[in-house]
Amino acid sequence: MKISNKEFDVNGLTYTIRSSIKTDAKHLSELRLQIDGETDNLDRERGEAFIDVSGFEQLINTDTISTRNLFLVAVADERIVGFSRCEGTYLKRFSHKVEFGVGVLKDFWGYGIGKNLLKESIAWADSNDIKKITLNVLETNTKATELYKRHGFEIEGILRNDKILSNGEYYNTIVMGRFNDSE
Repeated sequence: MKISNKEFDVNGLTYTIRSSIKTDAKHLSELRLQIDGETDNLDRERGEAFIDVSGFEQLINTDTISTRNLFLVAVADERIVGFSRCEGTYLKRFSHKVEFGVGVLKDFWGYGIGKNLLKESIAWADSNDIKKITLNVLETNTKATELYKRHGFEIEGILRNDKILSNGEYYNTIVMGRFNDSE
């Protein structure tokens, strides 16, 4: 699906959050690769599960026409600096929920980009009869966990020793969900 563009000005940085478009594919492929190499908070190490330009074009096309998916980008200084995706399914037993994921370039942390991508995704979900948003977060990413809690997410479980990071240590994954039962 698509949303209307929203502009934000946070700590002196002006950026726009908008739906992804086909011409974003090249930048998204490069951006995802860079973000994966900047943090241990994501599932992938740099270069793993690489998505090329045509792969992103397919994702963008699918997400644009699907009523259960949303692919957003954050644009600052005329370049994409972050993105988020909500991905749903057409299986009837899970049709009420989507899974949320987000990534922001490290140089752009602290400008509320991740928070605003989350808020726009929640607003979209709430206005499109999506009752539940789920996500996974690394146990050491306390800033993200607290952000999600402030926006109505609750811890639903912990996956013990779920990830092994570059330091050779095992870490837990926190499973979180936000359920909107208001009518």
